[in-house]
Amino acid sequence: MVKKILVVDDEPFIARALAFVFKKHGYEVITAANGEEALAKIRKEKPNLVFLDVMMPGKDGYEVCREVRSNPEMGKPYIIMLTARGQEADKERGLRLGANEFMTKPFSPSQVIERVKAVLG
Repeated sequence: MVKKILVVDDEPFIARALAFVFKKHGYEVITAANGEEALAKIRKEKPNLVFLDVMMPGKDGYEVCREVRSNPEMGKPYIIMLTARGQEADKERGLRLGANEFMTKPFSPSQVIERVKAVLG
């Protein structure tokens, strides 16, 4: 069964770049440009893994993470939060809300695919 990844980022270049790398390695990829769209796609698609940008207009990544973790109907996707801000307080907040890990932008495609393979196989 093909593993499904949701990439949530309001920056189109980042979303396209991540989607390209994941598709190249055989994963099914869905994208969302904001928090509301992300929640709708998580409900409908039940991804195995979510790359979730922290800073987005409307609902930010923290709010999305909290909603996913507080609603059993959304499944239990592995959540990797993406942020341009690498402060420890940001990381602690994300982990407290239910993120599995944090990745700081910019990141290398090889670093990202290495994490995906470790999580999804």
